[in-house]
Amino acid sequence: MQHIAIMKKEWGLLSRILSGEKKIESRWYYSRCAPWDRIKKDEIIYFKDSGCPVTLKAKVRKIIQFKNLTPKKVRKIINQHGDADGIDIRDKKKFFELFKNKKYCLLVFIKDVKKIKPFNVNKAGFGMMSAWLTFKNINQIKK
Repeated sequence: MQHIAIMKKEWGLLSRILSGEKKIESRWYYSRCAPWDRIKKDEIIYFKDSGCPVTLKAKVRKIIQFKNLTPKKVRKIINQHGDADGIDIRDKKKFFELFKNKKYCLLVFIKDVKKIKPFNVNKAGFGMMSAWLTFKNINQIKK
């Protein structure tokens, strides 16, 4: 399978992924959502900022899934993995507040990050608010 991770543009995460500062893509949910149980080691993730074309790709190094989270568990995950997730030490409290009531967390460790020729995608069928797309081949949704 292949994936597209759609990032919040205002957080400026793509440059941190490209520089190697951000080695983990985390997803926090109230209920299980893609890519929960749908992503495996060595699969490809394409990255794009919301409203922009896809510009990066990386390979999955490993995945860790957490369920039945509590605020205490959320704090532990942020403290243990926040640096590799690109969270500055000054922002850990802000991210804890954002995620403290989430019940699921997915950590996707990435490697082999590469800048690619930008392309747009057709999200039809995935839902307007989808922030993660999973499909068999990128050519299925390339515009």
